[in-house]
Amino acid sequence: MLILLPPSEGKTAARRGKSLDLAALDLPALTPARERVLDALVELCEGDPDVAAKTLGIGGTQLDLVALNARLREAPTQRADHVYTGVLYDALDVATLSTAARRRSSSRVAITSSLFGLVRPGDRIPAYRLSGDTTLPGLGPVAAVWREQLGPVVTEAVGNGLLVDLRSGTYVNFWKPVGVRSATVRVLHEHQGVRRVVSHFNKATKGRIVRALLEDGATPRTPERLAEALRDLGWVVEVDGARLDVVVSDL
Repeated sequence: MLILLPPSEGKTAARRGKSLDLAALDLPALTPARERVLDALVELCEGDPDVAAKTLGIGGTQLDLVALNARLREAPTQRADHVYTGVLYDALDVATLSTAARRRSSSRVAITSSLFGLVRPGDRIPAYRLSGDTTLPGLGPVAAVWREQLGPVVTEAVGNGLLVDLRSGTYVNFWKPVGVRSATVRVLHEHQGVRRVVSHFNKATKGRIVRALLEDGATPRTPERLAEALRDLGWVVEVDGARLDVVVSDL
């Protein structure tokens, strides 16, 4: 089983640590593309900061993020699961996973990244700012770069297992599963008989689902088996083909 997570806009910068070593990251087939995206991003942010900010879609009061990107090759790194923050990652709470669950996360979880394509939780990376819908000068849309690269890498990582695709809309455009068994999860908040998608419930519940699967050690190979595993773990789940609807009433 491979669980694909979205990244987060918010990231925690390491205070100390080794600088970035692309060759040390998992999924080495992505290294050449990682080099290209990194070069384009650093070059942009070493230039006019106002131009860089506009290209990156950030405000003029956030020029510190431009400076952050300009220093990516020298910046300290830490585990990716410590860099990414936000509702999903707070709910996943990697730091408090059991030793066995953390070990499972190293091979069963991958995080989608505009800069690195995919990273494993234990990969050491710096904090950066690069959204999935950005077009970099001299490179083009970062989504198009990864669309050409991720297919073979993800397919090999999934093998005969199930791809559990928890990516958000922007990052779904990086690559769409072809030739692998896959399942997506939609979280519906039910209140007074009305169901709707609510971002906070969606992210928090997905984080809890990943945490529970890692702690349980289940390795479902089909969407139906994944639904059964989640029901065993206490969720209300409805199956519609490859999509699972997880229905929650509160956090």
